[in-house]
Amino acid sequence: MQLDSLFKKIREDIETYEVNLQAASDKELLEISNRMELALALPEMKRIKEYFSKQGRSPTDIELQALGQAWSEHCCYKSSKVPLKKYVFNVDEKRIIAREDAGVMEFDKNHYYCVALESHNHPSAIEPYGGAATGVGGIVRDVLCMGAQPIAYIDPLFFGPLDYPFEKLPKGVKHPVYLFKGVVDGIRDYGNRIGIPTLAGQVYFHEGYTGNCLVNVGCIGIMKKNELVHSWAKAPGNVYIYVGGKTGRDGIHGVNFASAELTDESEESSRSAVQVGDPITKEPVIHACLECNRKGLLEGFKDFGGGGLSCVSGELAYSANMGAEIHLDTVPLKEEGLKPWEIWVSESQERMMMLVAPENVQTVLHICTQWDVTATVVGTVIKEQVIRVFLKGQKILEMDLEFMTGGPVYDECTRPVIIKKQQTVEKNFVLPDFNETLQKIVSSPNIASKEWVIRQYDHEVRGNTVIKPLQGKLGMETHGDATVLKPLEDSWKGLAVTADVNPRYVERDPYWGAMSAVDEACRNLVAVGAVPDCLLDCLNFGNPEKPERMGEFYEACRGLGDIGRALDLPYVSGNVSFYNESVKTAVPPTPEIFAVGIVDDIRACVTSDFKTEGHLVYLVGKQT
Repeated sequence: MQLDSLFKKIREDIETYEVNLQAASDKELLEISNRMELALALPEMKRIKEYFSKQGRSPTDIELQALGQAWSEHCCYKSSKVPLKKYVFNVDEKRIIAREDAGVMEFDKNHYYCVALESHNHPSAIEPYGGAATGVGGIVRDVLCMGAQPIAYIDPLFFGPLDYPFEKLPKGVKHPVYLFKGVVDGIRDYGNRIGIPTLAGQVYFHEGYTGNCLVNVGCIGIMKKNELVHSWAKAPGNVYIYVGGKTGRDGIHGVNFASAELTDESEESSRSAVQVGDPITKEPVIHACLECNRKGLLEGFKDFGGGGLSCVSGELAYSANMGAEIHLDTVPLKEEGLKPWEIWVSESQERMMMLVAPENVQTVLHICTQWDVTATVVGTVIKEQVIRVFLKGQKILEMDLEFMTGGPVYDECTRPVIIKKQQTVEKNFVLPDFNETLQKIVSSPNIASKEWVIRQYDHEVRGNTVIKPLQGKLGMETHGDATVLKPLEDSWKGLAVTADVNPRYVERDPYWGAMSAVDEACRNLVAVGAVPDCLLDCLNFGNPEKPERMGEFYEACRGLGDIGRALDLPYVSGNVSFYNESVKTAVPPTPEIFAVGIVDDIRACVTSDFKTEGHLVYLVGKQT
């Protein structure tokens, strides 16, 4: 009851409350964070308290919710920003055209290709079908909002052993078989329904993923150079146009959920944080957005990702040193009764935000209507670096964007790092029975055929697939090293894609294990006749508040940086997923690598299968 006294309704007809942080003790600040599911630590709550004290007022609940989103690990990279800048971001940056929601690289003199890699781990551990499906939907929006036509997906997946004993499962943990089937079904149904092929990935089993599966998704797209659009405003007066699916209660606090460990109560307490995907809505949204962009109608473009309307509207303005005024009354809703803060932070799917010059607004709305896509004006870009939100004429949020988007940053001083010394153990091996050993290897779930998974996905839709995921004689196909696309009708130039990591290597030594993932990915590209062109990294690690976990992260970043510089390959995009821990244990450190190569002439590509008897087999490289 004492905590309730700190909340005061601002107006009878608006469900928004002022929160009296000035009267709150440190204990009450944490209780407020927990009650509102902000996932903010005490120093962060005290920083917010100090800011509003200087403003001479109490924050509203919608302002606190906005900060909870913007300052989450998922959105502001507060634990990973320092090592990423130190080791990874500065590798061969000169070749990168853009690094925003997705990375952009040159394909030929007239075209760019666009790539993105993300994770959807926590949602998939709670609701595997929906979590995986919305992961696919989210990554296509990242590529789409750069102005590119999505042309392919990848899906690296990591689960516990499929034969894990049911009686040993910790409370609240779903069995790997259930997760495996649900994730594959979700990726299949979403990807197939929007007509984009799933071409590469991996499926890996390890006991460390039993309590927290990993679902990583990547996407690649193609565009003409003049179609590149950036995720920032061009001028005050640009109009915010909300496009796509309606806003509901699904996905609320998704980024907060992704910035905490899974517990035995996550199944019940966090189910509402899992978004609900709708590929049937998404497909026309893609067409409408691409048409608007090709006609030169967009000033800026961004998808509704983590943090929903709160993050997308603020980031579009702040990236241009401007501000925004948003009116919640005009946001399309799935249902009545949503609180203002729920509308503001909902992560409902299939939504995009366009910035359009005033004279082009009606044209954009007309195009969306032709595609049967919801579109409505929700705000305006302003000159001041401030964001304001209104409902029924009442201002319910006003903050400096620099404060809202400038979340905390932790380094080795504020978040301790312990790097374990790796010991080399010499062993005397007795030669095994090679027939028995070979049988064990090929029957291992991590080596055995994944054809059942690959056949679920349509890898030939769009008709651009030159080298498929399964290669070899008909009826005897097995996994290829990489797949190859022909993205343009009038060119023989191609793109090769692959995804790699061996978690057991990284578990043994994060530095060398991370380098080995890049090494294998590049060799896979070379094996089909491609020249490696860029890398993406999805860094899946445990709780960054634990020094040993941060030690693993720092060492993996150091390894990625060293091999990237050695090969002159930039990390054009990527993602960090922390808190991949459950009641059982942390996942093995898993720096997933998505590598893209350029094929000068797809007619010269090769596949991994032997072609005829009598051909010579060579081992190329250093002897082991």
